[in-house]
Amino acid sequence: MLAGFGAGILTSSVGVASLLSFPVLLAVGIPPVVANVSNTIGLIPAGIGGAVGFRDELREEPALTRRVVVLTGIAGAAGAVLLLALPETVFEAIVPWLILGTCLLVGVQPRLSSWLAARRGGGQRYALSPTTTVFVLLTGLYGGYFGAGAGVLMIAVLALGLDVAFRVIAAIRTTSVMAANVVAGLVFAAVAHVDWLVVVLLAGGSMVGGYVGARVARRLPATLLRTLIVVAGVVAAALLWTGTV
Repeated sequence: MLAGFGAGILTSSVGVASLLSFPVLLAVGIPPVVANVSNTIGLIPAGIGGAVGFRDELREEPALTRRVVVLTGIAGAAGAVLLLALPETVFEAIVPWLILGTCLLVGVQPRLSSWLAARRGGGQRYALSPTTTVFVLLTGLYGGYFGAGAGVLMIAVLALGLDVAFRVIAAIRTTSVMAANVVAGLVFAAVAHVDWLVVVLLAGGSMVGGYVGARVARRLPATLLRTLIVVAGVVAAALLWTGTV
């Protein structure tokens, strides 16, 4: 339950919940696929708690939130099917590099966005472009397949593709990752082996943790939140390289 609480906080703040919960499940002897499946379902309440904590931010961009959530949910289902159909090694080689590249994008996003705005002659972007839509789908696919660092990926995609306050992007990120987990969880519950005791223990702490993480994150300055996300992403990539996650 404590792992669930900590993972819930990470879900809503820096977006790397599995950085904590997944290694704990492996450490107690749960097989990797069963741990991944159970972890995905057990962290769904973290997203619910995060959405409640970010409710004010989500009200600012309801149409955008709905679209990102729907896209991520659809892609999350496809990712869940891939997890059950493909060897785990498919993404192992590229995921750490993907997360590190994403951390770089999150770090330089303010300057990069300013440069892109100057190139296109200004104008505010409050809707998903075709390119951003593709990357939202890819992030949702990854979230349904494995998910470690999916929140960091979504932050980078949305921050580069939209001119929306960073705290609102963090709110949409949390809700969209929850959507991927919900749909993937339904697939897993129907056809995969799930350790329901693990699910209950994680769920019990993750909803509270998700709410707490959201309330903390929404009060942090954008620069500090961005820095924490980058640090968490680098740590996640390092753990993936070493096989800890």
